[in-house]
Amino acid sequence: MSKLTHFNEEGRAQMVDVSGKPETVRTAIAQSSIEVNQTIYEHISRHKVKKGDVLSVAQVAGIMAAKKTWDIIPMCHPIPLKGINISFEWEDGKEGHRQLKITASVKTIGNTGVEMEALTAVSAAALTVYDMCKAIDKGMVIGPTYLVEKTGGVSSKDFKR
Repeated sequence: MSKLTHFNEEGRAQMVDVSGKPETVRTAIAQSSIEVNQTIYEHISRHKVKKGDVLSVAQVAGIMAAKKTWDIIPMCHPIPLKGINISFEWEDGKEGHRQLKITASVKTIGNTGVEMEALTAVSAAALTVYDMCKAIDKGMVIGPTYLVEKTGGVSSKDFKR
């Protein structure tokens, strides 16, 4: 069993010291989704949501959230991100619903990974869709949210779901 690195010898939270780790190219891909009813799908698709272009705003929100992950997740390091991409894809959901799949790809060159940045990006994008469409219907369902892939680093193996 591996040791939990976010706890010190006293069992209290700590930010992990990554200063001794070499800088490598690190990437992460995360996904989330939001299930919406047909009315919301049509409003988003036809750009009829009163608050604006939902997917454009959600994309910017995801990018901003990735850049600020260290500000909202206590033990995350501030990381100079080199690239962030958010993409959207509609899929059929349960009867009368559509599923918006949200994918974030994040990249850096550094001594710690960007998994949390990718996960934060898709979460913020999904929450933004909810916020912009809640006046139409509050029954939207967010999730699941998960890490798809990570690469980089020297001490841990790459991950792919």
